[in-house]
Order: sequence, then structure tokens, then C-alpha cells
Amino acid sequence: MTLTVQFYTMFAMAGMGAWLGAALDTYRRFLVRSKRAGWVVFFHDLVFWLLQSVLFFYVLLLVNEGELRIYMFLAILCGFAAYQSLLKGIYLAVLNFFIRTVVLIFKLFAGIVNFVLIKPIKGFITLIAVIIIGLMNLFWKILKWAFLFIWGAVKIVLAPVRWALLLIWKMLPGFLKTFFSRIFSKAEGITNQAKNLLISAWKSIKRITGK
Repeated sequence: MTLTVQFYTMFAMAGMGAWLGAALDTYRRFLVRSKRAGWVVFFHDLVFWLLQSVLFFYVLLLVNEGELRIYMFLAILCGFAAYQSLLKGIYLAVLNFFIRTVVLIFKLFAGIVNFVLIKPIKGFITLIAVIIIGLMNLFWKILKWAFLFIWGAVKIVLAPVRWALLLIWKMLPGFLKTFFSRIFSKAEGITNQAKNLLISAWKSIKRITGK
């Protein structure tokens, strides 16, 4: 290698030493070791050092076509030491400011998205749900009122028939009364079952609608 190439190589390796110090501080800043499993930390460390090795070799390949000399390690050590003594405080301050700025921008963006997009969607869905439940309640009340109205009208219309049937019942012989009583008893049991089923359905609807 020529003297100029050697000078460029030493200068580049010193710069890579400083880069290694900054990369280590950045890596330690973002990796919270106490909250990660041991194998995860080991994997991250392995990937980090592999990337640094590839980067060092790539820079060396660009500067002197990949020739390795002992003094290059001294240049890396000098660059690392210079970073630790002169640049570390400034770099960490800039890094922390950058991280805080990015976090602040992210929170601001998330707040804007939440206010402009998420909250309107949630409010629209809530409004639709309230309208649907209100319409269901209204429909059920109308249905209930119609049923009561029709039942009352049927009772009024059938009142003469009921009186006639009572008169006929009193005129029936005893064995016919016994026969029809058994039939009416079975019909009453079926009616009670249907009534209990309707009551259960009504209670379920009240639970769903919250009334």
C-alpha cells in the first residue's frame, strides 16, 4: 500500500472506531435487557456484532481493497477512545433529543388519528347501535300494544259466545261435563306451557334491550 492509502485507511478505521462507540450507545439505549429473555438478548448481540463486522470489512474493502494490518486495530481503538472522551456526551444528548422528538411526534400523530378517525368511527357505530336498539324497543312496544288491543277486541267480540257456551255447559249431562273437563284440563296444561315459553322469551328480550 502507498503512504496515502495507509493514511486513508488509518483515518477510516479511526472513524469506524468512533462509529462503533456511537453504535454501541445507540444499541444499549434501545435494548432494555432486563425486560427481555436471555436468548433474545444473545440473538440481538450476535446480529449487532455481525453487522458491525460486515460494515468494518466493507469500509476496509473500499479503502484498501481489504488488506488488514495491525495498526488498523490501534486506529479503531484510538477512534473509539476519542469518541468516549470527546463525543459521547454530545452524541447521547442529541440521541435522547431525537428519541424524545420522535416519540412526541408519534404521540401527536396518534392523537390526531384518534381524534379525526377513531373517535368519529366509534361515535358513528355507537349511534347506529343506539338507533337499532331504540327501533327494536319501539317495535316491541307497538307489537305489545297491538296484541293487547286485538286481545281486548277479541274478548269483547267473543263475550256473547262465552255466555252462550256457559249456558250450554250448564245444560249438558254429567258424563259429558266429565269428558270435556278432561279435555279442557289437557288444553290448560298445553296453554300454561305456551304461556311460560312466552314469558321466558319476553324476559330474554328485556335483557337484550336493557329494559
